[in-house]
Amino acid sequence: MPKVPVYNMSGAAVGEIELSDAVWNAPVHQGAMFDVVQSILASRRAGTHKVKGRSEVRGGGRKPWKQKGTGRARQGSIRSPQWVGGGTVHGPTPRSYAYQLPKKIRRLALRSALTTKVQAGTIIVLDELAMQEVKTKRMHEALKALGITSKALLVDATKSENVYLSVRNIPGTSYCAAEGLNVYDVLAYDRLVITKAGVARVEEVFAK
Repeated sequence: MPKVPVYNMSGAAVGEIELSDAVWNAPVHQGAMFDVVQSILASRRAGTHKVKGRSEVRGGGRKPWKQKGTGRARQGSIRSPQWVGGGTVHGPTPRSYAYQLPKKIRRLALRSALTTKVQAGTIIVLDELAMQEVKTKRMHEALKALGITSKALLVDATKSENVYLSVRNIPGTSYCAAEGLNVYDVLAYDRLVITKAGVARVEEVFAK
């Protein structure tokens, strides 16, 4: 089992914790991580694109000229696709790009992502992450004391409103509960800061 030090919010080491091999020292499956990241990004697409087809374009109710005798090609409407201002053929319409991967693949990918953080030494375990009041300056000082100067994802067992409001205005920093952890966020942020309670909750949910 990998062991990592435990820090308090002042940046001082207060002990160490053993991480479960099932979650934090699992085989790294690059393919699973890629597939899950692609599915997450696909589900975040708005899918609100829309063009008008021939039946939706305004005008064009009258035949522009008679069928025969003009020497020109026959036309039925000035809103046909070949006309400027006409309808679009096979254009995009609103749709959802989301798709689901099997639960086993999603969990395999998350265990792989967490293992890469441990192997790279970019995980920080806190004894607790608590704020008595909403104070962005206090949170910024705590991150600085922990040596965090780049993008960081903060994770706790449950979501605290005071912590969330203190974190949200710090650029490059995000906060979530352990159950909301996903592969994309773990890989997108340079550092993973998680509490001891968060570690226990992640192992409880994702070890299977």
